[in-house]
Amino acid sequence: MDFGAVLQCNPPAARTVALAKRAEEYGFDYVWTFDSHILWQEPYVIYSQILAETQNIKVGPMVTNPATRDWTVTASTYATLNSMYGNRTVCGIGRGDSALRVSNGKPTTLKTLRESIHVIRELANSRSVEYNGATLQFPWSKGSELEMWVAAYGPLALKLTGEVGDGFILQLADVDIAEWMIGAVRAAAAAAGRDPMAIKFCVAAPMYIGEDWEHMREQCRWFGGMVGNHIADIVAKYGGDSAVPQALTDYIAGREGYDYNEHGRAGNTHAAFVPDEIVDRFCLMGMAEQHIEKLEKLKALGVTQFAGYLQHDNKEETLRVYGESVIPALRETVSATA
Repeated sequence: MDFGAVLQCNPPAARTVALAKRAEEYGFDYVWTFDSHILWQEPYVIYSQILAETQNIKVGPMVTNPATRDWTVTASTYATLNSMYGNRTVCGIGRGDSALRVSNGKPTTLKTLRESIHVIRELANSRSVEYNGATLQFPWSKGSELEMWVAAYGPLALKLTGEVGDGFILQLADVDIAEWMIGAVRAAAAAAGRDPMAIKFCVAAPMYIGEDWEHMREQCRWFGGMVGNHIADIVAKYGGDSAVPQALTDYIAGREGYDYNEHGRAGNTHAAFVPDEIVDRFCLMGMAEQHIEKLEKLKALGVTQFAGYLQHDNKEETLRVYGESVIPALRETVSATA
């Protein structure tokens, strides 16, 4: 299993870079960041500095979207970073959330998402593509490689992921829900004639090493609010009796509005509706052995990466314990199995 750290681009940027360097020192393979250009600093600028000050770690957004950036500019950014630092980038992409909604925008359609994935992938992999009636290719890009990882929750988005994604990003760590969603993606891939086992699966959720459960829950409750935004969209589209697991839909009944200016922040007052049970199910909290136990269950489902959000007050200690205990345990499990 690979490991990623998910950071916010809060100023100063040097702090984000320092955390990325620390993550690499502790054996993390990926550094992901939010991509919401109004709420936080520009991630792609910071990626360049992270790549310059690290050796192996890959960087990318969790997640970008097709609406806030021209697709060819996005592809050019990746191809340029790959040219400068080697192929050390990855693109997480979805329909759009805070980057759009903070300015009263709406997520894009799945059709637009599918088209953007194709255009970005082809250009960022040094290939030609048809775009707006023109055949485009970066003449300066040679040997660039970029995987497109799709973030999804709803049935149609999961189907799209299986049909076109190199990887699937599931932003919650509930074992039962992960099993259902991974199964849906694999089924869609098989129906599309793809190898369902070739798709990579990333579970992303807050990771907090500690013993004070009340404090940890309050530090991570924001995540249930963030996920609730996506689930509310699914319920509005499909109704409460859709194929989406009931455990994923029941808790949003108490949701009343959401302030995107508090998005992704510990202490978010608009996440008060999220019950403790959901925080426990969606996140990884507790001591190292409790994290290892849950990660082993996720790995058994086919999860190939865990990406831990660090939007809380115990960042360095959590990274340290992961580096010294959690990551080695999961990699020893992999080696023993092999």
